[in-house]
Amino acid sequence: MGQDLTDQSDRLIEEGRSLVRDNRAGGRHRQVSSIGKGSANIKLKTWAKRASFFGAALFAIMVAASIAGLILDGIGFVGIVITFLAMVAAGVIFANFPKVKIPQRADLNRGDVKQMVARTELWLEHQRPALPPPAVKLVEDIGVQLDALGLQLEHVDSAHPAAQETRKLVGEVLPEMIDSYRKIPANLRREERAGSTPDRQLVESLGKISKEIDHVTRQMAEGSLDDLAIKNRYLDYRYGDAEGLPSPDVTPEKN
Repeated sequence: MGQDLTDQSDRLIEEGRSLVRDNRAGGRHRQVSSIGKGSANIKLKTWAKRASFFGAALFAIMVAASIAGLILDGIGFVGIVITFLAMVAAGVIFANFPKVKIPQRADLNRGDVKQMVARTELWLEHQRPALPPPAVKLVEDIGVQLDALGLQLEHVDSAHPAAQETRKLVGEVLPEMIDSYRKIPANLRREERAGSTPDRQLVESLGKISKEIDHVTRQMAEGSLDDLAIKNRYLDYRYGDAEGLPSPDVTPEKN
């Protein structure tokens, strides 16, 4: 009887795990895809919490079932069904909880500038359904640029002028522009006014922001680029160039 109960419990645990995997797979298809590593990491932390909560729930369910089995000398068919349903319920709940917290517009420009970049990526992902297709493509490109910018910010003090420019551009100008666009009624976004339309103005503005993000990233990377060039010139001088020329301190062999 004890062995049968163990086998049934193992099968129920595996079925519960399979259900959670299926729910997670479906959930990922329903979720908005990540435009950058910063937002992906934020969501990954949430999924890790879900997995830990689900594991704790499974453990608690099995402990409760085991204690009930010891007290009642077996939990019987009804107990097995209840245990299975509890596992299913835990799988459904923790496949969707806790939710990925989408930053509010007012919270984007708070805290560390590196964290601000990641939060802005996540916020941008959830603005895409309201944007025209050309703007969506630009937003996705900006996500890649923000990843590169985030890497540079890891080595830059928050008081650096480039970091301050990033805070202004990414934390204020970019979200304010998209907010302004979203306030325009959908039926007016393609209506021409003063030689342009809101859709076209949004795309042009995103293009300018994309160029400016690239400029700021290059500006912060200049030191590393110069350092690499100096090291490359030293290697050429010390060990010769790629064509195999001898280095200056190598003395030719005498016959």
